[in-house]
Amino acid sequence: MNMNDIIFKKRQGNVLTRKEIEFFISGYTKGEIPDYQASALLMAIFFQKMTDEETFYFTDAMQHSGDVIDLSSIKGIKVDKHSTGGVGDKTTLIVAPIVAACGVPIAKMSGRGLGFTGGTIDKLESIPGFQTSLEPEDFVKQVNEIGISVIGQTAHIAAADKKLYALRDVTATVDNISLITSSIMSKKLAAGSDAIVLDVKCGKGAFMESIESAEHLGQLMVSIGKAAGKKTIAVITDMNQPLGNAVGNSLEVQEAIDTLKGNGPKDIEELCLRLASYMLLAGEKVATSDQGYEMAVKALNSGEAYKKFIEFVKRQGGEVSEGKKEIQLPKASYERKLIAKEEGYLFEVEAKQIGMASQHTGAGRETKEDSIDLSAGILVHKKIGDYVKKGDCLATVYGNVEEKIEKALFEAIKAFSFCKEPIEKLPLIKKIIE
Repeated sequence: MNMNDIIFKKRQGNVLTRKEIEFFISGYTKGEIPDYQASALLMAIFFQKMTDEETFYFTDAMQHSGDVIDLSSIKGIKVDKHSTGGVGDKTTLIVAPIVAACGVPIAKMSGRGLGFTGGTIDKLESIPGFQTSLEPEDFVKQVNEIGISVIGQTAHIAAADKKLYALRDVTATVDNISLITSSIMSKKLAAGSDAIVLDVKCGKGAFMESIESAEHLGQLMVSIGKAAGKKTIAVITDMNQPLGNAVGNSLEVQEAIDTLKGNGPKDIEELCLRLASYMLLAGEKVATSDQGYEMAVKALNSGEAYKKFIEFVKRQGGEVSEGKKEIQLPKASYERKLIAKEEGYLFEVEAKQIGMASQHTGAGRETKEDSIDLSAGILVHKKIGDYVKKGDCLATVYGNVEEKIEKALFEAIKAFSFCKEPIEKLPLIKKIIE
């Protein structure tokens, strides 16, 4: 095959064959196809798009470009969860213990944060001593013994995705449904679980801002999962404001702990219970999502989910005080309050703006190699629809460098918009795609 012919074919808007796509993915992963030709093909795909069949072939080739994890030695139906990224999204820390406490095994690989979105692995590493890297046999053994393990993704899973994503990032070809789908699903399918629940974020703090684009992405990922023989469910959820109150690594872990103890924000609790209900359905623990919801509520209210979280943290080296079963998280040296200078109903708490402000505190990274301040971040105290008076505290900014806190405050105030009339609060869950 000839790469120039493949580029020309897609540039003309024609459909690529499975062999042509496999030729490209294999050659680029091995370094046999140069960046300039890969960039040309990505741009052709960006403008001419791919069919669902092409997207499946692209995903399959990426999935098999590196290691495919075999979890068959883990007893039961393994269910994975993936979020398309958001601000304040600490759902894995809550959902995974709930589902594991209900008897569905969670063998999960998660990533780090980049930019204004947070990564589950960064959050877990704010727990002193917590190990996010385990040998494969220890990973499997832990899931078989306690029902849960969450570790960092290995460099060898979907090897093509790492190279292609870096190239897409610098060639303005990230924003394409087929390329987004193949990036997400290739890693999820290679990770070896039997079923997948996808939390597809929609709104100003998400990659998919419109409900139409979020539904399209959800439907395509569900069809890819189904074609690969995996039960896949997509939950379209709102990301027009931060999820919960905490944005930043240790702050989000504390909020997850509070939620598992029954004291967390209602929006994060409700979303986690809903996601858990669909994971229990996918894991064939229940016949309906309503039954799954009841089971998840019971696990949360009984304290079993929090006990499972503590067991999971201790098993992976995290420091837990023996008496109170508490975790001592790092705390920032400074905090500053963001005070409202006007009065009215909150019309907007722009999630992306809060995420960017949190990044300025040191809680986020611009490149994957950047170090982050695990104790820095923002607590948002008001939600869309709340009535705010002058002098009320909108948010608290935490950090260890005063100049960074000042910069974060300057950015955070831009997230809040007011109106005079009461407004309807946004529904958290917009649609379910099965």
